[in-house]
Amino acid sequence: MESGSWHVEKRSSLRNDSFTGEDNVPETGCLSIVVLGASGDLAKKKTFPALFHLFVQGFLQSNEVHIFGYARSKISDDDLRNRLRGYLVQGKTTDSEQLEEVSKFLQLIKYVSGSYDSAEGFQKLDKEISEHEISRNSKEGSSRRLFYFALPPSVYPSVCKMIKNYCMNKSDLGGWTRIVVEKPFGKDLESAEKLSSQIGELFDEPQIYRIDHYLGKELVQNLLVLRFANRFFLPLWNRDNIANVQIVFREDFGTDGRGGYFDEYGIIRDIIQNHLLQVLCLVAMEKPISLKPEHIRDEKVKVLQSVLPIKDEEVVLGQYEGYRDDSTVPDHSNTPTFATMVLRIHNERWEGVPFIMKAGKALSSRKAEIRVQFKDVPGDIFRCKNQGRNEFVIRLQPSEAMYMKLTVKKPGLEMSTVQSELDLSYRQRYQGVTIPEAYERLILDTIRGDQQHFVRRDELKAAWEIFTPLLHRIDNGELKSIPYKQGSRGPAEADELLEKAGYVQTHGYIWIPPTL
Repeated sequence: MESGSWHVEKRSSLRNDSFTGEDNVPETGCLSIVVLGASGDLAKKKTFPALFHLFVQGFLQSNEVHIFGYARSKISDDDLRNRLRGYLVQGKTTDSEQLEEVSKFLQLIKYVSGSYDSAEGFQKLDKEISEHEISRNSKEGSSRRLFYFALPPSVYPSVCKMIKNYCMNKSDLGGWTRIVVEKPFGKDLESAEKLSSQIGELFDEPQIYRIDHYLGKELVQNLLVLRFANRFFLPLWNRDNIANVQIVFREDFGTDGRGGYFDEYGIIRDIIQNHLLQVLCLVAMEKPISLKPEHIRDEKVKVLQSVLPIKDEEVVLGQYEGYRDDSTVPDHSNTPTFATMVLRIHNERWEGVPFIMKAGKALSSRKAEIRVQFKDVPGDIFRCKNQGRNEFVIRLQPSEAMYMKLTVKKPGLEMSTVQSELDLSYRQRYQGVTIPEAYERLILDTIRGDQQHFVRRDELKAAWEIFTPLLHRIDNGELKSIPYKQGSRGPAEADELLEKAGYVQTHGYIWIPPTL
């Protein structure tokens, strides 16, 4: 939730909101949300603040929801509440309404201490949840239990086993038990399949929500609407008109003390194999027959299964200078902090169109965007090719926007041309509208039972099938990371690869987000 005015429009009830998922029976039981790993960074910075914002907006009602934190730390309810308070309050506020909301929310939180592989802790957790359900007069089997794994994947199997054995909703009378798991879902195809099998033996696919927060971003969620609700995109969105597509993620800072963790994964596993690949699916997929989650995910899987093996000559890896100065990073680490690669989709719509995936740390700017570059105009009578091609750009972060780069007549007496844009910048167009955080949307989707924005098991497998061969070649030292300076664009070889793939850079044009 953005800083500024504290006033928010409240919703009367979570249950009254419509959604596009499968038909659900109205649920009457109370809701228990369990945050596993409650004392960790992810829970404090993302999960609990998202729950708080849902509470403030009225999506979580205090008379039906209770939140349980579970972790190994031996702390009290008040200790956890005090730890969370600073992440919920916007700055050093004296706004009495906001502080009152924070206090009301924190009173919904109860803490249970226990290990992740022992029956005792989870039996205690189940007892606390059951007492809450009884206090809310929920019929046995009608209550709803949501378990959010703010945990490392190494403990997923044991935690799933404990939940299955001790914390499930007791019978099926309209209630449910669901789990939300965070990435990374394994390190390659084999480990991902092993993890999927371990979880799949205990929970059915409709109970499992594999969260990728990029699928909760406003402009990522806008992709299906843009593509399939606007007539003028339909005939243009194919290999006849599009020269190339770039999907870019850039950060202007390095690993910042997370070097040891990051070194186990690298930029491809951390960003490209999940976040950027999910965006690619939405850009490239065919129109689903409906907005039901399974129909959308079916089309995404078809795209992934159409991706050709990645060629080594269409990959550039980089590692920023100073990365190995971190004491937790091995001295001879080859782990890439930067990667540019070309993916090619073998189907009728996209044959011959390069999808350029680019991600890096410690670069000159911070942004995430989709850049669709169109082919040159045939028979160009204005001779304006050197000014650049038409591009449709979707800026995911920061300064959410979408704009179309066009060639127009330069104002004046001469018939000369210049490149300009049609611009929809959200901050300007939707003043006073708060764009929700991705985690808010996705947690709300799990409560509603809408799996549209979550990764299905066969989708996860297809994603790993694309990248595992390349990752193993990198791990074996067959592809080397090229050093690049912090604060640069990355290795020069990456720009050369873009040029070889057919991307034509626009010179002399810079998009400037409009001011209010």
